[in-house]
Amino acid sequence: MPRERTATERAAGKLITTVQREWGAELGEPSAEISEHVMGRAHELLQASKDGTLKALLGVQNLTDYLGALWVKRHPTVLPAIRELELLIVPGQHA
Repeated sequence: MPRERTATERAAGKLITTVQREWGAELGEPSAEISEHVMGRAHELLQASKDGTLKALLGVQNLTDYLGALWVKRHPTVLPAIRELELLIVPGQHA
C-alpha cells in the first residue's frame, strides 16, 4: 500500500503543477528556460518535504527567494501555492 502524502508534500506538488502551467505557457519563448529552472527548484522542495529537510534546504530564504523573486513577481498566479506551502512550513506566518 502506498504511503499517504503529507500536507506539505501535497502543497509542494500543487506548487509544481502551478509552475508547470507557467512553463507550458512560455514554451518556445526565451523565458521558458528560466521557468524550467524554477520548476526544478519546486521539485527540490517536494523532495525535501519527503525527506524532512525542507527547512534546511531553505535556510534563511523564504519560498519566493528560493524560487526567484523576479520570476515570482512576473508569475503572480503561483502566489497562492507559495502561501499554502509557507503556511505549512512556518505555521501562522501569514495569519
